Amino acid sequence: MTVIYEDNHLIIVNKESGEIVQGDKTGDTPLSDVVKAYIKEKYAKPGNVFLGVVHRLDRPVSGLVVFAKTSKALSRLNEMFRKGEVHKTYWALVQPAPPSPEGTLEHWLVRNEKQNKSYAYDREVPQSKKALLHYRLLAQGDRYSLLEIRLMTGRHHQIRCQLSAMGCPIKGDLKYGSKRSNPDGSISLMARRVSFEHPVSHQQIDVEAPIPSNSLWEKML
Repeated sequence: MTVIYEDNHLIIVNKESGEIVQGDKTGDTPLSDVVKAYIKEKYAKPGNVFLGVVHRLDRPVSGLVVFAKTSKALSRLNEMFRKGEVHKTYWALVQPAPPSPEGTLEHWLVRNEKQNKSYAYDREVPQSKKALLHYRLLAQGDRYSLLEIRLMTGRHHQIRCQLSAMGCPIKGDLKYGSKRSNPDGSISLMARRVSFEHPVSHQQIDVEAPIPSNSLWEKML
């Protein structure tokens, strides 16, 4: 975990792939506890540290996670996420290249809780939720393509599912059709940038995550 931005109300960290944002049945230490411990030590805070989780990233995904340090920031950020006022940009390495260098994907996703997987349909079906994203091609290598993705909706495994439905699964994402896994168990998807109006000071916040220290990412750029 690396702190990218911090003030009295917010903390934005860069999550490593493999870290979980909130506690789950694995019992592994979640990122939220790591951030709480960091705040407690840095500011020598007695008692419990307040930290609000406003969104999540899938375990094998890396990149920016925003936490609230005050209840005021938490309630306002929750509302901003709900209204789509927090803009997140993702980068993904996919194979093969997309059919066109830029496009908007529209699907209807059905989440299967038991499999922890979503399925994409071209039309509305029972229990489905509409999913929209925009992608554009940033770079193309011998085998992989680098896409920038902007979400217009926030669905379970949305980017992974929709890119797979387009025929371009994310590198390392066995669950959604990649042919082989990444050695470290990650998938080549990162939350690259987040921008929004600060919920308390109303200043514009615009931060970027560093590129993973990995030869393939570096070669693409």
